[in-house]
Amino acid sequence: MASKPAHIVIVEDEPVTRSTLASYLGSFGYRVSECDTAEKAEKILAQNTADLLIADINLQGKDGLEITRELRARSEIGIILLSGRTDDVDRIVGLELGADDYVCKPFNRRELLARVKNLLRRTTAMRAMTRRVFHFNGFSFDVASRQVTDATGQAIVLTRAEYELLRVFVTNPGAVMDRDRLIMAITHRQDGTNTRTIDVLVQRLRAKFGDDPKAPRIFTTSHGEGYVFTAQLD
Repeated sequence: MASKPAHIVIVEDEPVTRSTLASYLGSFGYRVSECDTAEKAEKILAQNTADLLIADINLQGKDGLEITRELRARSEIGIILLSGRTDDVDRIVGLELGADDYVCKPFNRRELLARVKNLLRRTTAMRAMTRRVFHFNGFSFDVASRQVTDATGQAIVLTRAEYELLRVFVTNPGAVMDRDRLIMAITHRQDGTNTRTIDVLVQRLRAKFGDDPKAPRIFTTSHGEGYVFTAQLD
């Protein structure tokens, strides 16, 4: 099962810009919520976990700078500010308040998409670095203690190499990991270790997690490239 699509909240009071951007980002598989005020955005954020906020600076009522300051005080959500102004004051203030990026209108949609993708990669990596316990397909993996249990609480014993490979997979969900990159994660490599070692380790992980090699749901083969962790992380 693939990871959940990233949730993006757009707060923009210009309806055409808002609907066009929401439709464009939605076409790339993102889950998009849209609204026209910061107050409505706060209600959406209170009710739903979001990965990224795209906010116009010049909103009626609470503006984009205010919502940035308030959100950054309690959240690590990615924030991109939009503005029709071309001077540097808003950009500098927005970044000082904790925004991750700043885009001037009119903007190129493909450029904004690239910025969205880059920011989501950074925030996902940051969360993965600080996360301790991962849950997927009924399994629980405590990275710090190196303990893995199934849905019944039964322990699954991993070798050091299996643990190190699983740690790389869960902290890079959905990303194609080539064998060279995976083998670098194994700290105690023997002389002569080659990329075939990764294939053997993945086979062992599949066996321990009951992942059918003919139709894998956790450790999926990307033919000609490597492997992808495709289980949904809860």
